[in-house]
Amino acid sequence: MDVASLGFRTDLALLELAGSVIEDRSDHLVVTTPSNPAFYWGNFLLLDRVPPAEAVEEWLARFAATFPGARHRAFGFDDPRGSADDLAGFAARGLDVDAATVMIATAVNPPPHPNPEATYRPLRSDDDWAQSVSLAITSGDSEQSEGYLEFVNRRTASNRALSEDGHGAWFGAFLGGVLVAQLGLVGASPGLARFQSVETHPDHRRRGLAGTLVHTASEYGFAELGATTLVMVADPGYHAIRVYRSLGFTDGETQLQVEQAPG
Repeated sequence: MDVASLGFRTDLALLELAGSVIEDRSDHLVVTTPSNPAFYWGNFLLLDRVPPAEAVEEWLARFAATFPGARHRAFGFDDPRGSADDLAGFAARGLDVDAATVMIATAVNPPPHPNPEATYRPLRSDDDWAQSVSLAITSGDSEQSEGYLEFVNRRTASNRALSEDGHGAWFGAFLGGVLVAQLGLVGASPGLARFQSVETHPDHRRRGLAGTLVHTASEYGFAELGATTLVMVADPGYHAIRVYRSLGFTDGETQLQVEQAPG
């Protein structure tokens, strides 16, 4: 299956670097991450198109057969020009619909509201990575599912391995030695680098930290990773997308996916 979506192509590249297994079944891909079975978007089906509403039950059954121990459901759709309306059949069956914006940049502008108070640098020490776990939990969904801490610990271990193996870096914004914002930037293929998990502590949002951090990491991507294009996936309804646009990122396509958390 040839994947057209830039968002999913870079997702798959980073997942493979982190040890995920991707199996091509012609009309869909099966993605599994043995090291982190609770990672929804490391254990999902990527379909070559959005199926008709009458086929949704069949795909739910196929997911259950493919991941018999999973308590979640997760599907991506390789339709870069689609919309959330196309996923009504899944929404009607209780799955959460997401139509994210895939953004690209071939150059970046200085942040319009830089924050000069913080120190911006890659995560390196055991303490840095321990703070990364704490920040991810603090900045995440307030209604965290059972096993979320284990998921974050495993994801952070994977992030650290990618960084230490030279595939990219996780950057942090530190105030008085405390990590208050973070993100990752990883080389996805020659010329492409993909941002990961832009997170800011709730008490430090809207202070220019994320914009300054994205700009810092972008310069690293161009200079050290040899990237000519940076890829960012953003929630079109969240204020942070305006920050990315101010730095020079432009809307490229839509990334369609649905999920159902245990409940």
